[in-house]
Amino acid sequence: MATRIRLQRHGKKGKPIYHIVIADQRAPRDGRYIEKLGLYNPNVNPAIIDLNFDKTVEWVMKGAQPSDTVRAILSYKGVYMKKHLLGGVAKGAFDEDEAQKRFDDWISKKEEKIENKKSNLEKQADENKKAKIAAEKAYKEEKEKAIQEKLAAQSAEAEEASAEEEAPAKEEAPAQEEAPAQEEAPAEEEAPAEEEAPAEEEAPAQKEAPAEEEAPAQEEAPAEEEAPAKEKAPAEDEAPAEEEAPAEEEAPAEDNDDSKSSEK
Repeated sequence: MATRIRLQRHGKKGKPIYHIVIADQRAPRDGRYIEKLGLYNPNVNPAIIDLNFDKTVEWVMKGAQPSDTVRAILSYKGVYMKKHLLGGVAKGAFDEDEAQKRFDDWISKKEEKIENKKSNLEKQADENKKAKIAAEKAYKEEKEKAIQEKLAAQSAEAEEASAEEEAPAKEEAPAQEEAPAQEEAPAEEEAPAEEEAPAEEEAPAQKEAPAEEEAPAQEEAPAEEEAPAKEKAPAEDEAPAEEEAPAEEEAPAEDNDDSKSSEK
């Protein structure tokens, strides 16, 4: 039976986790397997590989063929390095202690590389985080600056609009003030004109009317005065004559009557 070392998918959608298993070559991918050798999680950097090293070396030495991905994983973990050293021990090139020493040196160097990679990744992550924060800060500053410029432009436009509105208002206000002044001035000028015009018109009328009226009055008045004067003058002339004459004539008459009465 041909055995194969391959990955069996587990986990959830978009975040798979793979089991490293020994299975029959004819079995489906996620079907029945012979033995589980480890776990592979590619969702983090560096990837997590939990592997049963001794069992994996044993199956590799028996001739189990890994898939391409599993071959890269086993090479990364040093399985094929261990297989190579055990082959040298089998050939007598060196003993097991030398093989273990060489393997330990290789593992230490590999772990150092892994640690350097992890530290570099952490530094890069910190730098990326700082760069992201700086970019966000710069973006916020640019956005705030743009908002301030926009607000300043809007306030300037509002001030210009209010200034333009106030300027016509100021121009209209003096115009309105001058218009009543101009209207009142002709009114004041027209009022005396109207008053003087009747006065001038009435004055000649009054002057002419009395003149016309006085002329007949003066003409009639002498006539009236002359008539009574003529009438009164004879009356006055006649009255004394009539009064004096009887007075003189009546006085002796009274005396005669008194003498007659005394004689009697």
